[in-house]
Amino acid sequence: MNYRSLGIAAIVAWVIDSIYGFLVFGLALNSEFARYPGVFRSFEAVGGMTPLMFGASLVGTLAVTYIFAKGHEGGPGVAQGLRFGLVFAVFGLFSISIPSYVIYNLGRLLAVESAVAAFVEMLLMGVVIGLVYKPAVRRVSS
Repeated sequence: MNYRSLGIAAIVAWVIDSIYGFLVFGLALNSEFARYPGVFRSFEAVGGMTPLMFGASLVGTLAVTYIFAKGHEGGPGVAQGLRFGLVFAVFGLFSISIPSYVIYNLGRLLAVESAVAAFVEMLLMGVVIGLVYKPAVRRVSS
């Protein structure tokens, strides 16, 4: 495993994910979240907790990148990343997004919008990781 490449891929994916998260969840869906003040913090309240959110998402992205690197099968990075991102997104949809809709008292529209946004987010992360991560070169002994 190429730990240097893993770290770089994780940081790049984290930055892209943070931008995506701000644009989609912070701005585009903000008015939908605001309809459920008993469930979601206000945009301003979340702003005061961003160091915790960014720190946690960096650790999570490092873990996801490690999982990607452990399962890397060789071949083009974009294909590996797309395949991984799709599996990661399906996992998120069926183990996080749909159960969250069942548990939290959210409207169907917000559930669908946030599930689609999270699916795209996870797919995007997989592609970015696949594009950036380069496995260690195996040395052939003679």
